[in-house]
Amino acid sequence: MNWGWLIFALLFWAGAWGLNAWLANSRHASSRAVRVGVPVIFGLTILVAWEGIVRGLGVPLVILPAPSDIWARIVTSVPILWVDFQQTFLKGALTGYVIGCGAAILTAILIDRSSFLKRGLLPVGNFVAALPIVGTAPILVMWFGFDWQSKAAVVVVMVFFPMLVNTVEGLASTTAMQRDLMKTYSASYWQTLFKLRLPAAMPFIFNGLKIATTLALIGAIVAEFFGSPIKGMGFRISTEVGRLGLDMVWAEIAVAAVAGSAFYGAVALIEKGVTFWHPSQRGRAQ
Repeated sequence: MNWGWLIFALLFWAGAWGLNAWLANSRHASSRAVRVGVPVIFGLTILVAWEGIVRGLGVPLVILPAPSDIWARIVTSVPILWVDFQQTFLKGALTGYVIGCGAAILTAILIDRSSFLKRGLLPVGNFVAALPIVGTAPILVMWFGFDWQSKAAVVVVMVFFPMLVNTVEGLASTTAMQRDLMKTYSASYWQTLFKLRLPAAMPFIFNGLKIATTLALIGAIVAEFFGSPIKGMGFRISTEVGRLGLDMVWAEIAVAAVAGSAFYGAVALIEKGVTFWHPSQRGRAQ
């Protein structure tokens, strides 16, 4: 046991905790720099404490590698990680995300025009959404093959119904007074849809889009456990676990976490520009 690492980790944690507490309670707590700085400091603190505990207690690599070991694996495996990222994220997750979310929005508009579809399709959608991915993924892999197309199909199934429910709720969010006002202007259904109801539904739609970002990446990775070419994040994780290459497993996890966070952040940034008029966005800007 290396007490130096443990003491260093403890002191760093205490210092960072005090700094974050001071920033959160300072008069600049609402500034953008503090809002960004607090989570960054907290994240660095977790990494340093992780490194200190692993080094101090001598945790074996096969149990939990230190952040420095994971970073070393990332640096030496950039070509492999890039190929896996392309296969899983760019081809499987992103393609399925676009198809699934786009189809859900179009289906929501059809449901909005038909009470029969609303009563019939939404309960079926809730049933399908509750199906476990470990059951549906092997079936879709057999249907669409072992390449990225089957992974995209799994992602479509995962993101479609959450996106559908959010869009349907968003289209119904306008008030009777707003709809009556459009009628006084002799607006058609499509004019009302594009000028009133879809803009009003945007906070709901973007809520679904943000939820779908995490579901898409999870679905693509898990689907690769059931059949994949010799590339992809899920393939690499399952293979390296069998070889006890836990540093490579954590490297793939780190890449997936960064990619998922960046994807979520990009959607949130677009949301801020599109729904700048919404009270929630004005509140965040203060």
